[in-house]
Amino acid sequence: MEFLKENARRVVVKIGTNTLTGAEGRLEMDCLRQICSQVAEVRARGLEVIVVSSGAIGLGIAHLGWRKRPADLASLQACAAIGQAILMDLWKQCLAPHGLSCAQILLTHEDVRHRHRHLAVRDTLERLLSLGLVPVVNENDTVSAAEIRFGDNDMLSALTASLTKADLLVILSTIPGLLDLAGDGQLVPVVPRITPEIEAMAGGTDSPFATGGMISKIAAAKVSVRSGCGVFIGDGKNPSLLTDLLSGRAEGTFFVPATLSLDAKKRWVAFFGAPGGRILVDAGAGDALRARGRSLLAKGIVAIEGNFSAGAVVEIADDGGRVFARGLTQFDAGALETVRGLDSGAIRARFPQRKRTEVVHRDALVLL
Repeated sequence: MEFLKENARRVVVKIGTNTLTGAEGRLEMDCLRQICSQVAEVRARGLEVIVVSSGAIGLGIAHLGWRKRPADLASLQACAAIGQAILMDLWKQCLAPHGLSCAQILLTHEDVRHRHRHLAVRDTLERLLSLGLVPVVNENDTVSAAEIRFGDNDMLSALTASLTKADLLVILSTIPGLLDLAGDGQLVPVVPRITPEIEAMAGGTDSPFATGGMISKIAAAKVSVRSGCGVFIGDGKNPSLLTDLLSGRAEGTFFVPATLSLDAKKRWVAFFGAPGGRILVDAGAGDALRARGRSLLAKGIVAIEGNFSAGAVVEIADDGGRVFARGLTQFDAGALETVRGLDSGAIRARFPQRKRTEVVHRDALVLL
């Protein structure tokens, strides 16, 4: 845990619905107070803290007196609208005794997928941190149908950590970390690399108020460690977990970050940008991209899927359809259909005004 003691400068703390609420979806104020106390202590050690807080829908359900999470979209959006105001007021109340103020950031996938909005979100978070505030991030479930149906705040916290170049993502859960359920059920203290065996240990959630589970936490960890951010999963009810963690003695599971992290633009390509289409390549092109760090050339393309424009994020797959990379294409789909299979000389002869003939330059390509 020396990484945590010596290298952490900016921390994203994700608090799940089950950590903040009781059996009936009502927020446990003692839990929120002790989390805010820990946030204040972490801040006093000179670290910046961003909070990703679940709980809005659960609070809305409890406010309405409902016994379980509704299934229809309009009701979920209504619960989010009711609960988000309550949630932010409670964060404000519990941070205030420590001399801290918070600021609300509500995001949808579209806010981080589109490059200019992505940069605007990043700049806003940076400014809030420079002003000494604690940003409290949540999905904008009131207007975003996709987030309510499929999203979870584990992935949002990973994307927030990647976006802000955080050093550490702490996921506060109702369990002590990753448990080896396929073996002896013991806690796995350190995960050097996320393998299929590690993923097989994950399970979902059976809470009527929450989404996700260990499966979503492993998915979030995969994004974070690739971005150079360590991930720690631990028991959110532990009143000293964050401070113990920064002292190198907390109980939980630490996912070791990648030695070489992606730069900001490649992080956006890999994790944020919505793919506009797919390019299928032959074995030779696949080997050139994977093993030799080359750019994608038109000569190795065997098929094109989707109607995308130049500058769009595209998936790159082998001829069996398995996606292994993403990148920014320099051709639109129509032009690419015209030049696929041609070498660079033939492309220049057909399009003499073109300065570059690479379909996806290696500087704008990320292996997944």
